[in-house]
Amino acid sequence: MNLLAGKYRMERVLGQGGMGVVVAAVHTVLEERVAIKLLLPEALASAETVARFQREARAAVRIKSEHVARVIDVGVIDAGAVHMQPALGIPLVLGAPFMVMEYLDGQDLAGVLRAAGPLSVLDAVSYVAQAMEAIAEAHSLGIIHRDIKPSNLFLTRRPDGTPLVKVLDFGISKAAMPGIDNAGVTTTSAVLGSPMYMAPEQMIA
Repeated sequence: MNLLAGKYRMERVLGQGGMGVVVAAVHTVLEERVAIKLLLPEALASAETVARFQREARAAVRIKSEHVARVIDVGVIDAGAVHMQPALGIPLVLGAPFMVMEYLDGQDLAGVLRAAGPLSVLDAVSYVAQAMEAIAEAHSLGIIHRDIKPSNLFLTRRPDGTPLVKVLDFGISKAAMPGIDNAGVTTTSAVLGSPMYMAPEQMIA
């Protein structure tokens, strides 16, 4: 059987961006559904992009808030996974890094806004307050996200049915405390983040 790391059966693509793709998978031993994030071949050519990918995993795993998507495992693509390319319809590069995360049912807030229009005041306040819990914990650990926007806030639900917001994508986060590795992640001239949601001081820094 063709499996990633001998235990993850990748089933279908959940979403794809300019640099990466997320696929639904099942841990065949635990019989648990997970999401696996992979870098596309064009992204692998950039050492900085690969460093950000690895940084995202390190940052997310340190934050224990329920409002951050849990990172379960990391590794590199092996030959068993490469053979799954035809079924998935995406290119898989031998030795490329992957990140295993909790599987989330729901939609990011950008999608919610497109589908349903502006949020009610109560919902907007609730969702932002939840996101800020994650950001507050990240800041206490010396991690600054730098790209908070609707598409990086994922709306799912707790087992009791109440709305739960998860902050995604710590790939361009910055370490603000001594002893946390920041090397190789950005260049001095790089502009990172989304201009429409970027803090003014970040745009002029």
